[in-house]
Amino acid sequence: MRRDPPVMPPEAASALKAQILAEALPYIQRFHNKAIVIKYGGNAMTESVLKAGFARDVVMLKLVGMNPVIVHGGGPQIGDLLKTMGIPSQFRQGMRVTDEKVMNVVEMVLGELNQEIVGLINQHGGRAVGLTGQDGAFIHARKMLLKSDAGDGESVDIGLVGEIERIDPELIQLLDSRDFVPVIAPIGVGPEGEAYNINADLVAGKLAETLKAEKLVLMTNTVGVLDKDGVLLTGLSASEIDRLFADGTIHGGMLPKIGSALDAVKNGVRSSHIIDGRVEHALLLEVLTNEGVGTMIKAD
Repeated sequence: MRRDPPVMPPEAASALKAQILAEALPYIQRFHNKAIVIKYGGNAMTESVLKAGFARDVVMLKLVGMNPVIVHGGGPQIGDLLKTMGIPSQFRQGMRVTDEKVMNVVEMVLGELNQEIVGLINQHGGRAVGLTGQDGAFIHARKMLLKSDAGDGESVDIGLVGEIERIDPELIQLLDSRDFVPVIAPIGVGPEGEAYNINADLVAGKLAETLKAEKLVLMTNTVGVLDKDGVLLTGLSASEIDRLFADGTIHGGMLPKIGSALDAVKNGVRSSHIIDGRVEHALLLEVLTNEGVGTMIKAD
């Protein structure tokens, strides 16, 4: 038989709210005027309740004095539109092979998603501005060449997929200083003005390093980093992450995500966080409470 959860007496509920608010105060003080780079993706980007909750969380972080910067992906949505258009999706070593037709779809989908996120944040009282790395040419990129699976030393060309050469921080810093929330689609610009599709985790990590961010937060559809027995590891050092790479505990689709988080803390970001975007208000819980909702990675 299904039982309803116990009803908390009003005075107990009020005391709990007060405790939560009091617990948040030292974090608000510590992270005041600090950059927090957030990679936004997964279920948090597709379910309406989670989308609205994320927008409110971002607005709250800005209003209490932090500087959230959003980088979003769009892989599943790009795949869905390509399928609808009858264009096959091809991947090499986890990267989408991107010819000109696919790049047109990438730009279309990321543009729509970018404006949706901007609209949601603005609806909840924020002042968001949508960007790609082409705006002001602030994400400089070059063609990514993969090493051949055959191990023969040959390079594999996967089209208009880029890797980051450098990020110019001035545009983002200007928006932060004027109380805008930057929302960035992961498209970079090459030396001849050509557009490159870049992995959003890599953009978020490199941007966090460039801004000397307090935190890099990567939202996922997992609870965080798990050990070989499936137990959540809530706090890890850089050397512990290296060991998890070496013994194969971290593998598959988590490799680029954890790699970005690890590189960030090795290059000046105070902490990286892998959090479960399926949890409502996961962002606030990770930034403003003692327990958090995922894995925190710090330098040794």
